[in-house]
Amino acid sequence: MRQLLNILFWSVIAAAFIGPGTVTTAASSGTRFGFTLLWALIFSTIACLVLQEASARVAVVTGKPLAQVIRHRFHGGIVGAVVLFAVVGAIVVGCAAYEAGNILGSVAGASIGTDISPRILTLVIGGVAALLLFFGNTTFVARALGALVAVMGLVFLVTACVIGPDLGHVVQGAFVPAMPKGASLLVLGLIGTTVVPYNLFLGSGIALGQRLRDVRIGLSVAVVLGGIISMGILVVGTTVTGDFSFAALADALSQQLGKWAGLFFAIGLFAAGLSSAITAPLAAAITARGLFDDDGGRWHEKSPMYRAVWILVLGVGVLFGLIHVKPIPIIIFAQALNGVVLPFVAIFLVLVVNDRRVMANRINGAAANVMTGVVVAITIAIGVTKTVGAAAAAFGATPPSQNVLWIASTAMTVVVALPVIRRVRVSRYKSKGADA
Repeated sequence: MRQLLNILFWSVIAAAFIGPGTVTTAASSGTRFGFTLLWALIFSTIACLVLQEASARVAVVTGKPLAQVIRHRFHGGIVGAVVLFAVVGAIVVGCAAYEAGNILGSVAGASIGTDISPRILTLVIGGVAALLLFFGNTTFVARALGALVAVMGLVFLVTACVIGPDLGHVVQGAFVPAMPKGASLLVLGLIGTTVVPYNLFLGSGIALGQRLRDVRIGLSVAVVLGGIISMGILVVGTTVTGDFSFAALADALSQQLGKWAGLFFAIGLFAAGLSSAITAPLAAAITARGLFDDDGGRWHEKSPMYRAVWILVLGVGVLFGLIHVKPIPIIIFAQALNGVVLPFVAIFLVLVVNDRRVMANRINGAAANVMTGVVVAITIAIGVTKTVGAAAAAFGATPPSQNVLWIASTAMTVVVALPVIRRVRVSRYKSKGADA
C-alpha cells in the first residue's frame, strides 16, 4: 500500500506533461504519420525519466530543491543573470503559457457534445483548480492528480485497444526509428512536450524528505505509465483523416467505434487539461519557493507569497479561457517557449549533478551523462528550430530549411557543450583534490 501511494504521489509528473499539448502533438503525429513516430515517444519517455531522476536526486542528497541549489551554485555576474532569466522564465512565462493551453484544452474537451458556455466551463475548471490548491497540501494535491491520471490513462488506453491497431506496425514504429519527410518538427514536439522545464523543479520540490529508493520506484513507474498513455494517444490519432482538430478526432472515433468513443475522448481531454491546469500553478509556486526562500519558512504552502504565485499563473489561464482564444495556437506557443527555456535548465542540471561538492558520491555516472548529453543536444535543437520558426512567422518570412536549422543546432550544441564539459571536469578534479 505504501508503494502504491508512492506511485500515486509521483503520478503528478505524468499529470503535468500529459496535457492538451501532448494530446495535440501525439494525436497529430498519429494523424499524419500513423505509428511511424512511436519511437520518438519512447525516447522522450526515457529522457524525461533521466532528467527527472537527476533533479529529484539533487533534492534528496542536498535537502534543498533544484531551484535553490542552482541559485547557490551559480550566482553573480553574467552566469547569475542567465540563471535568474532561465528560472524566472520557467516560473512566470513558461507556466503561465502552459496554463493558458491547459485551461483552453480542458474546456475544449468539456465542450464536446455539450451546450455549456465555454466561459462557464472556464470558471468551473479554474474554480476546481483553485480550491484544490488553496485547501490541499502538496501530498493531497499530488494524489488527487494521480487519480485524474488514472482516469485519463484508462480512457486513452481503452480507446486505443478498441481501435485494434496492427501490432506489427506498432512494434515497427516503436523500435525502428524513421524520419518521414516533414516529420522532424513533430519529433521535436513529441520530445519537447514530454520533457518539460517546470516539471524538473516540481519533481525536485516534492522529493524533499523522501528516500532515494522510493523516489526512483515511484518516479519510474509514473513516467513510464505516462509514456504509455502518450503512445495510446498517438494510436487514437491514427483514426483521423484530413486536418487534425479536437472535434475531428472526436467525430472520427464516434464514426468508427460509436458515440461512446467520442465521449470517452472528451473525458480524456478534459482530465488531461484539468490535471495539467493544477500542476502548472503548483510547479510555479514550488519553484518560486526554492528560488527565493532560504529555509526561512516564509514561503510555506499557506503563505501569501506562495499563494500569490499560483494564483497569478492560474489567473492567466482563466483569463485566456474567458476571452475565448483558440486553444491550439496557445498550445503551440507554450511548446515553443518550452524549447527556449529547457536547454538552459537542462545544462544547469548537468553541471549540478556532476559536482561532487554538491552531490558527494551521488554524482552522475557515465551512462547517465551520455543520455543527459543527448537530451541537452536535442533540447537545443528544439529551441533553435522553434525560435527561428516563430520569429519567421512573426515577420512574415519563410522559415529556413530543416537542413539549415539542424546545422545551426549542431553548431550551437558544440559551442555550449565545450564549456559545460570543461566545468564538469574542473569540478570533479577540484573535488577529488580536496578529498585527497
